[in-house]
Amino acid sequence: MVLDEQDVARIARLARIELTPEKLQRARGELNDLFGLIEKLQAVDTAGVEPLAHPLSVHEEVVLRLREDAVTEPAGSAERRAALMANAPAAQDGLFLVPKVIE
Repeated sequence: MVLDEQDVARIARLARIELTPEKLQRARGELNDLFGLIEKLQAVDTAGVEPLAHPLSVHEEVVLRLREDAVTEPAGSAERRAALMANAPAAQDGLFLVPKVIE
């Protein structure tokens, strides 16, 4: 897959990123390089290869350290939430509103 300037401009618009023509060309090159790497990775035959939970699990037993799933924000953090929501381009009922991107 190769992206042209219109594709990169559309992606930038959807991400609400303003790109100068120079940055647009740079982003186009970087994205195309990334897609090239993905194509190379997809070309590798991985039939019969077991998926790994961690890259080191081939060599040693790896125990993942998982944190407890607990609320870390204090219950009375309405001021903090209001301050964070003030940065949103659009908000309703304490939630971020985002434009529809799937046509």
